[in-house]
Amino acid sequence: MATTERRTDHRVVFERGFPAQMMGIDGTWRRSCILEDVSEVGAKLTVETSVEGLNLKEFFLLLSSTGLAYRRCELGWVNGDQIGVNFLKPGDKKKKAARRTENEEADA
Repeated sequence: MATTERRTDHRVVFERGFPAQMMGIDGTWRRSCILEDVSEVGAKLTVETSVEGLNLKEFFLLLSSTGLAYRRCELGWVNGDQIGVNFLKPGDKKKKAARRTENEEADA
């Protein structure tokens, strides 16, 4: 089955993958993962254990053992043990809240 490539960003593919960690925003959970490829706006990860039941609406992708290199993410898609994540920018939460308020006012 052929898949259509929807990405428009240049991606860097790691031949052997790059070890990383996923961590909940509140720090209550962590999962080991392998960074398969990455672009400016997102990445593909292979998760080594189940992510079932975890809050993946927003989490950190830790790229260093000290946690100093990281990206704030949201889940984009799931396909078996692989997931796609979208990187969030510092103002994204405020923009989403503003859009939600505008939409609610328009509906009223």
